[in-house]
Order: sequence, then structure tokens, then C-alpha cells
Amino acid sequence: MKPLKTAVIGCGAISDIYLENMTRRFSTLDVVYCCANHRENAEKKAEKYGIRAAGTEEALSDPEIELVVVLTPAPAHYDLVKQALLAGKHVYTEKPIATELWQAQELLTLAKEKGLRLGSAPETFLGSGIQTARNALDAGKIGEVTSFHVVANRDLSVLAGLFKFLRQPGGGICYDYGVYYLTALCALLGPMDKVYAQVSNRARVRKNVIPDSPEFGQDYIYDNESQVHAVLTTRSGVTGTFSLNGDSAAVDQAAFTIHGTKGILRLGDTNQFGGEIAFLPNDFFHPVWETLEPVSTLQNNCRGLGVADLARCIREGSEHLASGEMACHVLDVIAKIIESGKTGQVCAMETGCSRPAAFENWKALLK
Repeated sequence: MKPLKTAVIGCGAISDIYLENMTRRFSTLDVVYCCANHRENAEKKAEKYGIRAAGTEEALSDPEIELVVVLTPAPAHYDLVKQALLAGKHVYTEKPIATELWQAQELLTLAKEKGLRLGSAPETFLGSGIQTARNALDAGKIGEVTSFHVVANRDLSVLAGLFKFLRQPGGGICYDYGVYYLTALCALLGPMDKVYAQVSNRARVRKNVIPDSPEFGQDYIYDNESQVHAVLTTRSGVTGTFSLNGDSAAVDQAAFTIHGTKGILRLGDTNQFGGEIAFLPNDFFHPVWETLEPVSTLQNNCRGLGVADLARCIREGSEHLASGEMACHVLDVIAKIIESGKTGQVCAMETGCSRPAAFENWKALLK
């Protein structure tokens, strides 16, 4: 299969793992350019990964470039994705696909009108963890699904001090972290139907606690959501809870379970590609957790995997898994969580999506 010539826009912290994997791990991609607002950043990445530094306009005007990967902070996604689509390029973007639902819907419509592919992170659901859980669900291991429960936390006072993009639109606990769990839920159980939520920001004014930061000890403004507690119902009728706390004192911790008539699945942090998946059978007198055998070796940081799958599907004419449709739906879920938190009302989704197929041909993407 001829790899797709690819340009990357955005050379921040997340770009290293993408470029590492896209240039050295996956066979369906031929990365030609990296672009950044500050040319010196692009030149450093280009030298490190054996590619070329370029301006965005230069990369988009190159007729050989078929695919553009957007790795900038969230507020720039809409404009850059639209610019690339108008230039006739397929696009894959970091999460979230946009900061506003109408933007994501417009981008999907534009891609369809131009006959182009649009994909989006998070792609962690393609890793061994979620795919092992998917395999168990499809095999009927826990019987009929009766509920799901997500409880996760992080310390935003530390993270927003380290990463200023978390203070921008799209950087709140739900957009930046909850998006992994919501994507996993859609990949495992299908699209959501409605939500009721309480949303808050514990502290709009926060103090930088990073000793090495030039802002150390100074106040900064954090206008995003820091806590989300919601009840979600899937289109298939399963109801579960979704709770995020960005005001916790510990590093990221997660409890993610799916309950059924024949047992329970225990999953890990969906910000990771791997993690142990355990099964507890419905045995009242002798309950013993069983660790499930992973269905793939995709357990470490595989960012770029969704891009590689998108490239393969473009060549084969099949449906890519980390789709813009699902990313748009997840953004809709987040928007309705925020809306419900403001209004106190149950909110119904405006969008839907297909449950992506199981990721079975992953070996074909590896060098």
C-alpha cells in the first residue's frame, strides 16, 4: 500500500509522540512537513524526525500532500481544519474536533461536500484496553448491559499551571479529559441520547504552584469547568453515571465499570491505550476477578494510530474508525452536559453516530 504524504500543523508538546509514531512506527504514512506559528519550533521537530519545516500555506499548497494532521490547541482547530479541507486535503485533528458544536457540524458537512475524510482524536479506544473490553461485550461475556459508571479525577491547579492551553476554551475537565471516557463509551455502547448534569468551577482565580514556572506564586484566571457530575442514557436505553473532579489532590485516577446480567467489566484510564481489563462473573458465593487476555499489543502510547488507520481506509475505500462523526457526537454530549449544568434540565442530543467496528486489522498498519 502506498503511504499517504502527510503534513503536520502544530509542533507543541503533543507533537513528539505523534511524529515519533507517524515517522517510525506506522507504514501507511509518509510525513513530509511539520508547520508551526514559530518557524524555529518547526525546524527543531523537522531536524529531529527527518522531515521538512514549512509554513502552513506552503504545506497546504503542495499538491502531493493528501493528509493534514492538526495538533494545535483546541481554539485553532476549526479554522485550520476548514482551511485544509478547502485546500482539498483529508484531515485528522487532535481533540476536541472543535470548541463549538456548530463548528464541528460545519466541518463534517464541508468534508462530505468535497468527498474528503475527517477524523479526530481521541484514538485511545483503538488500543488493546478498550478493544479487549469491546471483544468481551460482543461475545456476551457480561450478558445484557445494565449500567456503566465512570469516576475520574485530576489536579487542574497543577496541570493548568503547566499547560496554559487548559485555560483556553476547550481546556476544561470535560473537553480535555472526559472526552476520552465519552469516546470510549460511544465506541463500546453506541451513541448517547440524553443527559442530566451538574457542572461547576471550584475556583476561577487560581495560583500557579509550579516552582519552575515564571508564573510561580502568581494568580491566573481559569474560566473552564473543573467538576462534572452527570447521568447519561445511551440511545439503546442503558443509563450510567459520569463523574469528573478536577479539584482533586492526587494524580489522575480512574474507576470505569460496565455492569451486566452475567458479570462486570472493569476498565482502566481511557487516556491510555492499554491497561488491564478484568471480568467479575455473576457468582454470588465465589466472586473472583479474572484478567482478560489483551486482543492486541497496542498497549503503550500509540498516538497517531487513528491517523494511520485513516490513511489505510482512504486507500482501501473503507470506513475509518476515529471518525469525525463520532467526534462531533462526543462534542455534542459535552455541550449538552455543560448546558444541563447551566439550566438544570435534561438535555437531548442533536447528533448521533455509528458505533465503530472492532479494530481487527491493526497489524497491517505497523512497519
